[in-house]
Amino acid sequence: MEKLMFIETGMGIDVHGQNITSAAVRAVKNAIHYNSMPGIRSVLPENSLDNMRVNVKLAVPCDKEKLDITAVKEALPYGKVTVEVMDGGMITTSGIVLEDKGDKNDLMYIVVASVEVGY
Repeated sequence: MEKLMFIETGMGIDVHGQNITSAAVRAVKNAIHYNSMPGIRSVLPENSLDNMRVNVKLAVPCDKEKLDITAVKEALPYGKVTVEVMDGGMITTSGIVLEDKGDKNDLMYIVVASVEVGY
């Protein structure tokens, strides 16, 4: 990325089902959900959202091999997206096993995201 303009952060949790992709997508959506960048086009090359670069950093506690990077990228509406995955996040108890929610155990997965926007 030549020019970094915004960094947005978020957290996502899969309380039931132990799905690391669900937690990661929620973290990305949480990071971008409360933001608006109305002037972004004016600073992008050729004033085009196609020239926006988005780098997602995910701190993931487990199951990295099960993380669906394509699903994470699809959570971002614009730009050329890259995803970096690193150790982090948290696994903790939800306090209950709900088999009808897909639980295999009582764990919940917490993923932290940093979304960098620029060109």
